[in-house]
Amino acid sequence: MKKLLYIYILLVALTSMAQIKDTIPNFSEEYFLLKDGDSLMIKLKEVSVLPSHKFKSRTDANYYFWLRRKVFKAYPYATLASKRLDSIKIRLSRIESKSKKRKYVRRVQKYVEEELTDQIKKMTRTEGRILIKLIHRQTGKTTFDNIKELRSGWKAFWYNTTANVFSLSLKDEYQPSLVNEDYLIEDILQRAFIEEKLEKQDSKLGFDSHRILANKKGEVNVEKYKQMFAKMRKKKDRKKQRNLKRIKKPS
Repeated sequence: MKKLLYIYILLVALTSMAQIKDTIPNFSEEYFLLKDGDSLMIKLKEVSVLPSHKFKSRTDANYYFWLRRKVFKAYPYATLASKRLDSIKIRLSRIESKSKKRKYVRRVQKYVEEELTDQIKKMTRTEGRILIKLIHRQTGKTTFDNIKELRSGWKAFWYNTTANVFSLSLKDEYQPSLVNEDYLIEDILQRAFIEEKLEKQDSKLGFDSHRILANKKGEVNVEKYKQMFAKMRKKKDRKKQRNLKRIKKPS
């Protein structure tokens, strides 16, 4: 019996929740708004010093905090998955009977389905993509490889095909030194650890977070998200115009 059931349940939920699209953020909300003249203050411990952020504009700062909310939502599920996997491995190593192992796994599956699946289904596509990457960060394996090990390569292929339909890939890796979005996620995590807003759990990938963040010198590149929402606004405007034409069209 394989030992990665918990990840499997998370990923089944991911493939079904991916249909939830991101909505255009309202940056007029006080949570996002950086007013003219304000400074971004971050409390730092003496032993952990990170470069100050370099925002090109207030809009860029808003997009950074929009992403921060997404990371804060996804991260607890990834850390919980890592903890459960470790505990499941320990428990299964003590069970000799294959039938008892199967019974134990079924109990875990039932618990996860009842307690977590509905919550994960409420995630947006961006949150789902972040969760996929954070599962790689916390477990050391991609979500695709976790499914492959638990079930089969065929199952992993079809789950990934389903995810692809909704612009997600279960093969996504977490590479903060190479991928801008991953760097931003790591930046958010490390600052949240310093501020004690998230529970710190070391990555199983073995990279040096502080070296990566120091090399970027506080750079914040959110162009990907600005372009994404610009497309969404254009699509929304075109839809609105089509609806207006239908209303004005004489019967």
